Amino acid sequence: MTHRIWTAALLVIGDEILSGRTQDKNIAQLASWLNVQGIRLAEVRVVADREEAIVEAVNILRARNDYLFTTGGIGPTHDDITVDSIAAALGRSVVVHPQARAILEAYYETRGGLTDARLRMARVPEGADLIENRMSGAPGIHVENIFIMAGVPHIAAAMLDSLTGTLEGGLPVVSGTIGCWVGESEVADTLRDVEKAHEGVAIGSYPFFREGRTGANFVVRATDRAVVDQCLADLAERLRATGRDPVEGGI
Repeated sequence: MTHRIWTAALLVIGDEILSGRTQDKNIAQLASWLNVQGIRLAEVRVVADREEAIVEAVNILRARNDYLFTTGGIGPTHDDITVDSIAAALGRSVVVHPQARAILEAYYETRGGLTDARLRMARVPEGADLIENRMSGAPGIHVENIFIMAGVPHIAAAMLDSLTGTLEGGLPVVSGTIGCWVGESEVADTLRDVEKAHEGVAIGSYPFFREGRTGANFVVRATDRAVVDQCLADLAERLRATGRDPVEGGI
């Protein structure tokens, strides 16, 4: 029996990421969150704060994935153009969402009031819904299969938390790890053979150099814990057969 694989893409928006001033932390946390929802993060793209670049990426990624997540560019300043760009990609106008306005009015009531700049964070593509943000007031946005989130990692995490259990997906991905003091090129054939022998399994190899020695951790992923365990046992046995000592849980 085969199961449908649900996929998502992440579009990271911002000149600060491309310039190196800011290091992205949202890829890892989104990938981990999606795995629990039974959705695979299939691809990631980073684009500058340019409308044409955002529009192009949005239309490509939303068409070939079940879901598209975006991070960055939904703040109060003039260069926060994500909402306008996604609206343009969808052929929709931009409107002030009444519920978002009310949320911001309440949040800023004791913080200097709702200025024109802050009101920008209530703008959404017409017909969009909101994603709750318990951290800073300004909500995220859901329109069609697109989820527009903040770039600040802890705020993005809060938005993901509010989405937990609301997206349709497949079986959650589970994993297990074996480490070994060996060059990955020395066991490449073994890894390939083990992966082929266990249907539905993917094996990732992550080499490292420590203590003056070369090693690698091998991560086995599948949607069935029993299959993962069987594959790990098979891989460990084959490594031992070549005189190597696998380390359960990784090195």
